[in-house]
Amino acid sequence: MPVEPQEWADATAAALGAVLGAAVDGGQFPGGVLVAGQAGAGRAVAARGVVAPECGPARPDEHTRYDLASLTKVLATWPLVGTAVRAGLLDLDAPLHAAFPELPSPGRELTAAQLLSHTSGMLPRTGLARYEHTGRPLVDHLCAEPLVSAPGAQHRYIDRGFVLLGLLLPELLGRPLPVLADALWHELGLTATAYGPLPRDPGLAPTEQRLLGAPRTWGVPHDPSAALLGGVAGHAGVFSSAADLAAFAEHLLGAAGPLPGWFALSRRPRTAVEPGLHRGLAWIVTADDSVAYHHGFTGTSLYLAPRTGRYVVLCTNAVYHGWDRTRLAALRGLALRSLLPGAP
Repeated sequence: MPVEPQEWADATAAALGAVLGAAVDGGQFPGGVLVAGQAGAGRAVAARGVVAPECGPARPDEHTRYDLASLTKVLATWPLVGTAVRAGLLDLDAPLHAAFPELPSPGRELTAAQLLSHTSGMLPRTGLARYEHTGRPLVDHLCAEPLVSAPGAQHRYIDRGFVLLGLLLPELLGRPLPVLADALWHELGLTATAYGPLPRDPGLAPTEQRLLGAPRTWGVPHDPSAALLGGVAGHAGVFSSAADLAAFAEHLLGAAGPLPGWFALSRRPRTAVEPGLHRGLAWIVTADDSVAYHHGFTGTSLYLAPRTGRYVVLCTNAVYHGWDRTRLAALRGLALRSLLPGAP
């Protein structure tokens, strides 16, 4: 007998909440919140712990804002690239110099599809501080850098391609990146989503204390390159809530508007990541195309199952005590398995 959407959401949120709670009780990070839902058919929320000790007794809920880190790639840059493609301003598979003839080599020969799919061959370490005070545009620096592999030949997850896209989109679409993103989010009804900096308050989760005795990173991006760019970048810098991420998931899984079509195109495998997983345009996709997902370094994740309309949102500040990838392994693994074919 098929499981009712709300029944599935309740059971999934309870199971994931138990794993989240165990991590919080074990001192892995202060707390977090998750949403399990089916587009247009019901959702459930589970939250554990506190926002952070700095926030007093405040407990996280679906409206608490978290540093999304690399979820910025799919919440800001990826949909805006889709806007440019639909407007005929950008050809995914044409060299960048077709739209930007002044770009230097070798970057001018790369394609937007290679940047989105992490197959550009650009340098793996972001390290933008080397270009401070040079008087030369960062776009030129990035495009003039040597490639470490032939474009399209190898998947290597890096931030650099999305940094470059975040710099190029304003030239294509005629407005600064945060203005473009704000307009997109407003249209989608995402009221808690924004680039920083944001004021420190109990409804905003702090992240890491980088130096003993120094202020904790709070309201500004945890990512150092995004911080160097003033908090606005194509790869990181966006803050949002679990409620907004759930609403975004429902837009992608819906039948109306331009985003579902762009999402369907972006799920087509472009390159292998590891056995059973491929990279599309921005998204990681299971080999059977049943789930597409993306993670954020700070402890955020978004999972989407297009065939069933189900999704899972995870928001944590798992980097609060420094980063250890095992802290979220069990939670992320269960979230993915809950959406695979055959799951209850």
